[in-house]
Amino acid sequence: MSDRPRLLALAVAAVVAASGVQFAHAQDRTITVFAAASLKNALDEVNVAYTRASGIKVVASYAASSALMKQIEQGAPADVFASADLDWMDYGSRHKLINDATRVNLLGNRLVLIAPREAKIDNIPIKPGLDLAGLVGDGRIVTGDVRAVPAGKYARAALETLGAWAAVEHRLAMVENVRAALTLVARGEAMLGIVYETDAAAEPHVKVVGRFPSDSHPPIVYPVGLTATAKPEAPQYLTFLRSQTAKGIFESYGFQWTEDR
Repeated sequence: MSDRPRLLALAVAAVVAASGVQFAHAQDRTITVFAAASLKNALDEVNVAYTRASGIKVVASYAASSALMKQIEQGAPADVFASADLDWMDYGSRHKLINDATRVNLLGNRLVLIAPREAKIDNIPIKPGLDLAGLVGDGRIVTGDVRAVPAGKYARAALETLGAWAAVEHRLAMVENVRAALTLVARGEAMLGIVYETDAAAEPHVKVVGRFPSDSHPPIVYPVGLTATAKPEAPQYLTFLRSQTAKGIFESYGFQWTEDR
């Protein structure tokens, strides 16, 4: 009888140890994706499909590509980086934070001008000579930070090409990512916003009032790649992103499927 408590304790310890091994294994079956804010709706659906097919959970963190890459540089444990422009992916490559052999240009998008759904503004022809400053008066045009956030950088390039930058610069409200810009317009806190077409489609409280010519700014490209510290499960996820299943989901949200495979 005296050995019974000791044997019971050993049995409990064995169960706990076994549970610990199983828990660790479950944790290993999780990958972390850092992705541009504009990808959220589509990528959330892609991730659900991937988890259903593979049993591997995806934890996604969405923000401006610039902010995410800086976090990776500071040691944040990401397995996959999906940028809204080539610049921040290139930055990661130069600093040895990205596995260059895994890089692929996955998606494209369009730049649009939006207004609150109930606004009287509508059908603005976006062309050289565009007078956005006169259009908003004392109001504000919101977009991503033009110094770092891809949407803002595309917006500045387009406005410069159209000859509207100098007049509109002082009317810009710059925010931390494109979804923040979308939210401000949806709430009526900004008269106009410059965002991606896929963002506008995801928000019922805004409307597209103009589309920027594709040749007014650099092509909007979404490159994806594994980080230099990616887990062994991550390449499988990257393969799924390039699958027909993922293609159908991305296109249903308005993204363009690129030819760079």
